[in-house]
Amino acid sequence: MVKKLLSLLHREWSGLHEAAFLLALFAIFSQILALFRDRLLAHTFGAGQTLDTYYAAFRIPDLVFAGVASFMSAVVLIPILIRYAKDNDARAQKFLNDAFTVFFTFLVIVCVGIFIAMPALVQAFFPHLEGQAQSDLIMMTRILILSPILLGLSNLLSSVTQMLHKFIAFALAPVLYNIGIIFGAIFLYPVFGIVGLAWGVILGAFFHFFIHFFVSYRHGFSLTLSLAPSLRDIWEVIYVSFPRTIGLVANQIALFVLIIYAMQMEAGSVTVFNFAFNLQSVPLAIIGMSYATAAFPTLSKHFAGADIEKFLAQILSATRHIVLWSLPILVLFIVLRAQIVRTILGSGSFDWTATILTAATLALFSVSIIAQSVGLLFIRGFYATGQNKIPLIANLLSAVLIVVSGYGLVHWYGSSQFFQNFISSLLRVEDVRGAEVLMLPLAYSIGMVFNVALLIYFFRRRFGRFLSPVKNTFTQGLFASLMAGFVAYEFLGVLGMYLDLNTFLGIFTQGLVAGVAGMLTWWLILELLGSEEIKETRTALKRKFWKAGAVMPDREEI
Repeated sequence: MVKKLLSLLHREWSGLHEAAFLLALFAIFSQILALFRDRLLAHTFGAGQTLDTYYAAFRIPDLVFAGVASFMSAVVLIPILIRYAKDNDARAQKFLNDAFTVFFTFLVIVCVGIFIAMPALVQAFFPHLEGQAQSDLIMMTRILILSPILLGLSNLLSSVTQMLHKFIAFALAPVLYNIGIIFGAIFLYPVFGIVGLAWGVILGAFFHFFIHFFVSYRHGFSLTLSLAPSLRDIWEVIYVSFPRTIGLVANQIALFVLIIYAMQMEAGSVTVFNFAFNLQSVPLAIIGMSYATAAFPTLSKHFAGADIEKFLAQILSATRHIVLWSLPILVLFIVLRAQIVRTILGSGSFDWTATILTAATLALFSVSIIAQSVGLLFIRGFYATGQNKIPLIANLLSAVLIVVSGYGLVHWYGSSQFFQNFISSLLRVEDVRGAEVLMLPLAYSIGMVFNVALLIYFFRRRFGRFLSPVKNTFTQGLFASLMAGFVAYEFLGVLGMYLDLNTFLGIFTQGLVAGVAGMLTWWLILELLGSEEIKETRTALKRKFWKAGAVMPDREEI
């Protein structure tokens, strides 16, 4: 049994759809654990000051991760590693050691400095917090500052595992991360109090690092300090990484500002925002991240080999499948938002007001699911070509738009009765306190749609109108998804007459049956329309899991 597990860890997954399905499968498992984690937190604490503090404590460490640890990101290092690995593994190992020595040292120095300055930083960013809430936020943030170090090392080694097409390690890492957080909530919180939640995160971050370390080490790559780092190599990493890092920092700052806005609203607003953000991240991880991650090493290889035709074909194929699979999720998330939130979060201390607000917040986040998923792919497409300035421009402009529109929407909501009534009626939050939090996911979705529009515009300017086939995919997928949403909505009404919707079993059954009916309708319509993406999906699943005949690898993949 152990040998089988180890062989799975070391198996190579080189096909786009096969690797994407593997990543999606583990992403589903990881997201199930993440949803269990959120349900556990919601049940125990509800939407209030404790969880507001917990989620606020992530903001500074996440900013550090984006600003420093991102220099060790796989999307930056993979193209360089692939280039050096063509010479020999020793050259790639030397580069890995140099990157580790310089960036890890800098990361530790930054984290130590922030640890010392934490009281002043908390006072500056959250001046309204006082007493125990302020002390808890300082302590938790100091503990969580360890996470950028561990996740930064994990990122560095994940570039090796992805380069080697060992996607199982990449897929398993977030699963282990969530297991650590759940362990902290169940076992460490009762012993250490709220800081036990933070230590659970650190445990998960260690697991995330260790799985990449284990696989990399078994394939001859390790991390050792380099006494004479190559300044040329380090400068190349900085040159390539810097625009991406600034873009990531801009996005984290935008989220940070939204959290600051939320902290000034009703207690529990930060929790509502984060729970809804986590829920909308489920399809993003399963679809967008899976395809983008699976495609990136091949994109880098094709572009490095000047095979632009295959490069564009890979982008096109991944885009078509991302759009196809994201469309029904977008529609069904909006239709089934109440059932999703009530099933996953609606227990214990998570009251009805928090449930309604989280469901409405989820609907507004869902508007940008396709944009966020496609954006992940095109950002990697630009990095594979070395065009790192364009994602920087897109991220900076979208971050500014998020911050400005968030501020504007919050003030518009507070000053316009007509706008309040429109939003309340549209999302069914009439007479619910704290509904101004809905302006934050709306602002975020506006920024994400604008972001992907810019990315596609610049990509088409360089490579032409190769994305034309996506129009047919979008048209077929939208029609099938709208019909799926209609069927799911009708099923909700019918099932509501026969099920007890005041129980977990009742609401879960209602949402599950309606969702399954919707997805079956979507699939059937696409089959009748002769969807090429559905045919490719069936072929890939049959080839990989049902072994329909031997499939020989291409010579260049041996």
